[in-house]
Amino acid sequence: MPNIEKISVALPADMLALVRAAVGTGDYASTSEVIREALREWKDRRATRAEAFADIRRLWQEGLATPGRRALDTDKTKREGRRRLVQTRASRGQRGK
Repeated sequence: MPNIEKISVALPADMLALVRAAVGTGDYASTSEVIREALREWKDRRATRAEAFADIRRLWQEGLATPGRRALDTDKTKREGRRRLVQTRASRGQRGK
């Protein structure tokens, strides 16, 4: 077993009740097991998020390197978006909302 270091963690009453309930029902042998599993899931979620950001960065760079790409005219895009919004609202009878 790896080196184990004991720490103290302060939890709000509602979280502590959840931890104790998980141990009380027999789902976990100890409060430490509950916390270790929560930390493993947190670690996995952070890793997944980091991978997603890496993918987005890679795709962004691929897009920038695409031959024939052109700069986006943001003013034109905004005007078109506003035009569509007005059109949608008018068709729903929600003018000005």
